[in-house]
Amino acid sequence: MRPRRRSRSSPGKAEEGLPLLAVDVDGVVVLLGGGEEGAPGTVQFELIDGMAHRISIGAGDLLRRLSDHFELVWATGWQARANDHFPRLLGLPRLPYVDFGGAAKFGSAHWKLEPLDAYAKGRPLAWVDDNFDDICFEWAAAREAPTLLVPVDPRHGLRDEEAETLLTWGRPFAVPSRG
Repeated sequence: MRPRRRSRSSPGKAEEGLPLLAVDVDGVVVLLGGGEEGAPGTVQFELIDGMAHRISIGAGDLLRRLSDHFELVWATGWQARANDHFPRLLGLPRLPYVDFGGAAKFGSAHWKLEPLDAYAKGRPLAWVDDNFDDICFEWAAAREAPTLLVPVDPRHGLRDEEAETLLTWGRPFAVPSRG
């Protein structure tokens, strides 16, 4: 795993209060390739648009936990369609999504960089994806705002180890609620 963190601090927008967590779907929530089936109840097969998908129920549990510490946003080629299926399957609310304007390309995540940066608007940003390349890590290192890329194995999706990395990284950026 190659998580990266920017050492420069940027407060982000005070009204948001929480750092952003950009969540890919394929490889993070939808498991790809062969892999362990996991404990009963951790993987569920779902027919989506006529195709079978292996959904990581465990990823849903972790995303719900992370939502207390991050503002979650879909960062996926599914875009708005992610809300048609995954909130119900994962026990999440509908999430905002990054509009990639049809730029989706298979085999890398670097096509997401410009729209993701525009969406984040200088806020601290963590991003979980299964398809980072060197261009993504270079972008994260050069970004002014604190940025963490957390790669996942697409056969297993988001797991406890990655969630703990995200929580540890995100704690300093969370603005306490004024309630």
